[in-house]
Amino acid sequence: MSQILPRLRYDLDFLPSPVADRPGLMVRDPYGYSDATLIIPPALVPALRCFDGEQSDLDLREVLSESTGDLQVGELMDHLYTTLDEAGFLLTPRFDEKRDASQRAFAAAPVRSPAHSGSAYPDEPGELRELFTHYLSAPENAAPDPAKLVAIAAPHVSPEGGWESYREAYRALPADASGTSFADKVFVVLGTSHYGEAGRFGLTRKNFVTPFGEARTESAWVDYLEREASQGILMEDYCHAVEHSIEFQIVFLQTLFGPNIRILPVLCGSFALSISSGGIPEDDDAVNAFIQSLAALTERERDRACYVLGVDMAHVGRRYGDEIAARAGEGRMTEVGVRDRARIERLGAGDVEGFWDLVRENEDDLKWCGTAPLYTFLRAARPASGKLRRYQQWNIDDESVVSFAAMDFHRA
Repeated sequence: MSQILPRLRYDLDFLPSPVADRPGLMVRDPYGYSDATLIIPPALVPALRCFDGEQSDLDLREVLSESTGDLQVGELMDHLYTTLDEAGFLLTPRFDEKRDASQRAFAAAPVRSPAHSGSAYPDEPGELRELFTHYLSAPENAAPDPAKLVAIAAPHVSPEGGWESYREAYRALPADASGTSFADKVFVVLGTSHYGEAGRFGLTRKNFVTPFGEARTESAWVDYLEREASQGILMEDYCHAVEHSIEFQIVFLQTLFGPNIRILPVLCGSFALSISSGGIPEDDDAVNAFIQSLAALTERERDRACYVLGVDMAHVGRRYGDEIAARAGEGRMTEVGVRDRARIERLGAGDVEGFWDLVRENEDDLKWCGTAPLYTFLRAARPASGKLRRYQQWNIDDESVVSFAAMDFHRA
C-alpha cells in the first residue's frame, strides 16, 4: 500500500551548489534547527517535488526511475527519505524535536551567542579588530552635526561585500565631538527579521556576545515596550539566535565604542500583508501599538537614544525568483538604481507616506527587505531630514544582485 510522503519544509534555503565537483542543489536550514547542509545531485532534484504532502512513495519511485533510468530504485528512495528526515528538512516528528530543542536552548541561554563569527567575520578578536578597523578607515564624507544626529542606516549584507557602505554609515557616528559622546548612547538597532512573523517585532533581554565581548541590552526599555505593546511583540524571539541583520551592526559599533555598548535590539517582521492588501502597516492594531510605544520611548529618551538601521534594499536576479540574470550596474539594474534612489529621496525628506507609496508600487517588485525597519524608524523617530552617504549594488552571486546604502538622519 502506498504512503503519502511528508512535506519538505518551505523555509529552507535552496541554492545552486557552490562546489565545482559536486553539482546540484544545495539545501540548508537558515533557522539553525539543523546544522546539516545537503547537496542534492542533479538526477535527484526532480524527486524533491514529491515531498509536497500530497504525493506518495509510488510517485517518488516513478520520478526516480525516470530520472535515473533504473527501475530498481528502492534503496535510493530509502536513502533520500532518511537523509532529508535526519537533517530535519521534512515536516516530521524528527523536525519537531530539532526545532523545539533549539528554541528551548535559546530561551534558556543567558546570552545571545554569535551566530556568524568565523564565517561572515573573524572569530579571533585581534584579527577582527584589524579587519573592521580597515573597513572603517578613510571616510569619504564629513560627519554630520552630532547634536542633531538621530540615526544611521547601514547594510546588513556580508561585510565583505558591503564594507564601503558600512564605512560611510558608521563614520557618521563621532566617538566624541562637540561634547556629545556616542559611547554613552543606547543604540536602538532595528534589523530586518528575515525569518520572523510578519507584522510583529522580535525582542530579547539577552546581551549580545561577539568576539569583542558582551553588548548590554537595555532591559528597562524592553520592559517598557513589552508592557505598552505586548500584542505586537514576540518576546525572546528565537529569530535573534540566527539573524545577522543586528549582529553585524553590533560588531561595527563595538569596533568604534568598545565591547560594552548598550543596545535595544529589535527585529522587524515584514509588512508584506500591508503591501499586498493596501492601507498602511498601522492598520494592524498590534503594529500601531508597537510603533506608538517606540515613538513615546524615543521622545522620552531623545538625548540617549541613537537609531542604527540594519537594512538592505533591492533583491534582483535568479536567486530571488526573477527570470533574468542580474549584474550590478548593468541592464535592468540601472533602472533599479533609479527607483532605489527615488525611495531614498523620500527617506531623506522624512516623507513616510511618499516612501510607502513607492514601496507599494507593483507590490514591491524590488523586494526591499529593509522596508519594515525603515518605515518603523520614520514613524517612531520622525527625523527632519536624511542624507545619502553612499549607494551600492553588489552581486551576491553571478546572477543575483543586492542593493544597499549608507545614510544618516537628523532632527531639526
